[in-house]
Amino acid sequence: MIRLFCLLTAALLAEVAFIPAGFAQKNKSNAAVDTSNVDRDYALEATMLGFFGTDGARNPTLRANKGDKVRIKITNGELMTHDISLEKLGLKSKVILEKGSSTSITFTAKESDTYFCSVPGHRAAGMVGSFEVVQGEISDKTIAGQLPLKNGKPLNLNFETGTLQDWTVTGEAFANAIVSQDPSPVHEKDMHIGFEGTHFISSGGSLNARLTGTLTSASFKVSQPFAAFRVSGGALQDTRVELVLAGSDSVIYDITGSGRATLQPAVVDLQPYLNQEIFIRIIDNETGISQIPYIPHDKWAHINFDDFLFYPSRPEFPNELKQKDIIILPPLDPVLHAGLSGVKAAQAMTPPKGFKVTLAASEPEVVKPISFTIDARGRLWVVEGHTYPVRAPEGQGRDRILILEDTDGDGTLDKKKVFTEGLNLVSGIEVGMGGVWLGAAPNLMFIPVDAKNDKPAGPPQILLDGWGLHDTHEVLNNLRWGPDGWLYGTHGVFTHSNVGKPGAPDSERTKINAGVWRYHPTMHKFEVFAEGSSNPWGIDFNDFGHAFITVCVIPHMYHTIQGARYQRQAGNHFNPYTYDDIKTIGDHVHWVGERGPHAGNFRSASAGGGHAHAGAMIYLTDSWPKEYRNEIFMNNINGARLNVDHFEKSGSGYIASHRPDFMAMNDSWSQWLNMKYDASGSVWAIDWYDKNQCHSPNPDVHDKTMGRIFKITSDNDKWVKVDLNAASDLELVNYQLHRNEWYVRQARTILQERGPNKKVHKALKEILANNPDETRKLRALWTLHVTKGLTEKELEALLSNQSEYIRSWAIQLLAEDNDVSPEALKQFAEMARTDSSALVRLYLTSAMTRLVPAQRWDVVEALMQKEEDKNDHNLPLMVWYAAEPLAAVNMKRALQMAEKARLPKILPYTIQRVAAINTDESKKILEELNHKLGMNHSHEHHETQMLLGTLLGGSKVK
Repeated sequence: MIRLFCLLTAALLAEVAFIPAGFAQKNKSNAAVDTSNVDRDYALEATMLGFFGTDGARNPTLRANKGDKVRIKITNGELMTHDISLEKLGLKSKVILEKGSSTSITFTAKESDTYFCSVPGHRAAGMVGSFEVVQGEISDKTIAGQLPLKNGKPLNLNFETGTLQDWTVTGEAFANAIVSQDPSPVHEKDMHIGFEGTHFISSGGSLNARLTGTLTSASFKVSQPFAAFRVSGGALQDTRVELVLAGSDSVIYDITGSGRATLQPAVVDLQPYLNQEIFIRIIDNETGISQIPYIPHDKWAHINFDDFLFYPSRPEFPNELKQKDIIILPPLDPVLHAGLSGVKAAQAMTPPKGFKVTLAASEPEVVKPISFTIDARGRLWVVEGHTYPVRAPEGQGRDRILILEDTDGDGTLDKKKVFTEGLNLVSGIEVGMGGVWLGAAPNLMFIPVDAKNDKPAGPPQILLDGWGLHDTHEVLNNLRWGPDGWLYGTHGVFTHSNVGKPGAPDSERTKINAGVWRYHPTMHKFEVFAEGSSNPWGIDFNDFGHAFITVCVIPHMYHTIQGARYQRQAGNHFNPYTYDDIKTIGDHVHWVGERGPHAGNFRSASAGGGHAHAGAMIYLTDSWPKEYRNEIFMNNINGARLNVDHFEKSGSGYIASHRPDFMAMNDSWSQWLNMKYDASGSVWAIDWYDKNQCHSPNPDVHDKTMGRIFKITSDNDKWVKVDLNAASDLELVNYQLHRNEWYVRQARTILQERGPNKKVHKALKEILANNPDETRKLRALWTLHVTKGLTEKELEALLSNQSEYIRSWAIQLLAEDNDVSPEALKQFAEMARTDSSALVRLYLTSAMTRLVPAQRWDVVEALMQKEEDKNDHNLPLMVWYAAEPLAAVNMKRALQMAEKARLPKILPYTIQRVAAINTDESKKILEELNHKLGMNHSHEHHETQMLLGTLLGGSKVK
């Protein structure tokens, strides 16, 4: 369902090797490493934290003499895709995935370079280091240190007495702290400690990680300006070494381990404290006891320490542990409960004052609810995902659809019907337009409904096939009617679909592997609405019809614009000339620290709970307090809590800011997948409920016996029994003015199904013309559109409406069929030049991405001139997406237009696009541009000329 690589990163780290030339070391499979044909052989472990050497160094500087043959081997320290690449040489290893798998690159050292992981996002996360070509001997020698003295005698700060002489123990962690073996008896066998001399101390290792305590040294005078000691273990707030001023208890220095086993030297500048008394305090208050049922106790909840020495000058260590390389994690989030009954689970939740949570249904009445929707009678249509995560053989599907109803408003779903069963891997459901719409990879299906009997009126119809099954929690999901009458859905990044009507050839299919898609219920058209993101498992629309998705692993919030391309968790955009993509609108993430999203899981309650999200609900009714209207709710899977984001308009789009979490479930098995409000303003939520929060293709890791539905109500909610199907056409029109968007959407879909009606159109046009509220005007406009009540001339007239939202949507609807009239196109061009609204310009740009390139010139050229949009979140890249195909139509004109552009990157991107055409004509045009820019001798064009020189094969910059 959701991309939850809930790997506790620290728990997955393993030993690596740094192998100087002439030495060999065995890897984990005990196969000997052949070093006979290389001069320098480096072996590193690859994790999202970086590349690590056997001495613990993170992203170590790798050195060689010029002409040396060098091999760099990486071994995967976690279940994640990694590789190793050299930037200048353009050299890249194969990609590895499995933990313990290896790959390498071999090359001749010619010049210094940068090594990095080329998997998208990994370099930015910190997987990058330096390769240096040096002259002379490559040596890691450092100056000698000396033990501090007390009363003229060396203190036992290196534990070579084999005792804790000169130390005081409190608690249990250090009661038996002396260790003299490597591997040690208290650590896992693959943990290489690398201590000096014959002894080191550990606060418990893996064996006794749950113990806590403190070890404090005798005080001693600072007699040298520098000190160093060796430390390893957890990069945790409550596991650290402190240097303390004696008599004042003032901490002058502290450091944790780096989250690894190997001891590394930490260097301390003690110059300000010369001749003052200090002492060492080693603290381990991290129990390491996991409260997550399927997460083992934390083997890094300990600290190792050795060899405190003074130095007359600053010592240099190749594997020095530096504060900037340590990302300290807070303690594990307290998990109050796990594996509760449905009743107890509801009681354990902590909603805000004035709210309550009711258990509406639980196992065995409902099991594994994976998707749901609410119909026009307020009933819940719930998919039970018995087949997930593996599609069953044809005809053996076990999924079913339940119709559940609360008949008396007590919050309990006391009436149940089985609509149909025997379905296969269903992941999304919506009702309306005469039936039930189902995402069930590899198909999008429709089941007509016999409304009187709540039974299928015929067999399932396959509308589209070709949906991928590569990663079955990233298949098509979260179906929802859009304001424009299309059925919208989301799709994950690691599943690759090639969608079309059954039997259609590839030429009539559309590829998608991340993003938002839509399907028209009567025209039977399929489109990719926007491309990119990670694994969206939630989509909703705000009061202005703008779509938003919630995603996992990468930053979580995106304002979804038709034709846009968004930051991807992995893979490349289908259009190779994208060059850059639009990033999150969030000004925050829901995980802590900079180790990446996975490391913050189960430690990020303070920030929202973690990186994995499911569901999206923009609350658009007034039953709850006003601060919740227009806010977006999403469930945080690892954090077991409802996150809330607030939208503020900014330029053409929005900024999403963090609001306090709405509530915590306080139950680590809780896994709400979606939530929706009803006619009373109350919210229903489905809970997959499973101790395993991670996706796995192994069906045995999921408990298929549990599932819950909860209802959240405020003191203001008033239960109503509804059936909008029985409403008259004009009553449905009046529902477009309702304060509760549930009525608005249900009524619009029913009117769309009923079809064109002159009385309906007249009433809606009255609202559009005279209602003072922009949102009510928009509702009328959308409903006129879905009921075919607008002519092209009427839409063109709306292009001059005083509301930027009406003008924007008029553009959207005029371009709905990917074509516009010459008159409309002329007005678009004028608006691009003169309209003051960035939102209108965004809709113009979006419309251009849907028109044939030949129709785009005037509008795109005008949009490029809008200097006021140069820092807009969306417009510079959206304008590029619209402009990109023009280079293939007329290279010279495209470059001339780009030269005048006031938006960033348009000219260099256009140059790259022309260069990609790679013909004699394209080269000639670029050479002419290069010459022209050189004649101006402008500093402004220097970077452009550098780019041209590179693309022209080293041509000199004029």
